[in-house]
Amino acid sequence: MNRAYQVITDRVIALLESGTVPWHRPWGGAERRPRNLASDRPYRGINVFLLAAASYEAPYWLTFKQARDRGGSVKKGEHGFPCIFWNWIERTDADTGEVEKRPFLKYYTVFNVEQCADVPYPSAPTRENSFSPIEACERIVSGMPQAPPVRHGGARAYYDPSTDEVGMPPRERFDGPEAYYGVLFHELVHSTGHESRLDRPGITGPIVFGSRDYSREELVAEMGATFLCGDAGIDNAVIDNSASYIASWLRRLRNDTKLVVQAAGRSQRAADYILDRAKGGSEKT
Repeated sequence: MNRAYQVITDRVIALLESGTVPWHRPWGGAERRPRNLASDRPYRGINVFLLAAASYEAPYWLTFKQARDRGGSVKKGEHGFPCIFWNWIERTDADTGEVEKRPFLKYYTVFNVEQCADVPYPSAPTRENSFSPIEACERIVSGMPQAPPVRHGGARAYYDPSTDEVGMPPRERFDGPEAYYGVLFHELVHSTGHESRLDRPGITGPIVFGSRDYSREELVAEMGATFLCGDAGIDNAVIDNSASYIASWLRRLRNDTKLVVQAAGRSQRAADYILDRAKGGSEKT
């Protein structure tokens, strides 16, 4: 395999293993699209997803040399991120003598400006959307029994089982309130797997990317979020994103229909728990 392909594949797998799906981010907006600080050009293709998934507040990136040329440096211990580009290789056909140009994928390493010292950069452009809470969704969130704390700030959404808390980007960063609640419901469904709630494998046990429990947990979270969106009456606004997300995991599980059925059942239990309709009990059996 071309080394560049392997590097990008490894990076995507690492993101998925950490619970980050780089193309599932309904927040940020075009103003925060990753761009090179030196050229002020936005990145393109998969570079957009990979750099945005790094979750830095500043959208500006540069190479080691570009940081040095600007009088700064990369901080000790910081690790860069791969960026790909296409180059052209010229080959002469032995029979015809014609010169052929073939595309060849290559990569280089970039660093976010927050990983650098003494590199000045402009304030990140922002476009804060107006946020109008949806009453039905707020009732679901506030009514969840033993709910984990929800922290707003930063540039990623997550549930951390070790601290039992949900992290969310600012509400105003989302494409709309429906998108915000869809992501929040996804993370809250993850939280129902905590040992103090439904004690669900995939949350309480070792998390191994690609494993049965890991794959099922992602299905549980998005199916459960879809159930909650339906209960709140916003399912039409988020179903396309949910469907594509679920489909990506179903492709991994296409030969395990039993697992999909189990995930649907567990997602219903998770939604029932959040809606305070649960009857309790562990899901380890």
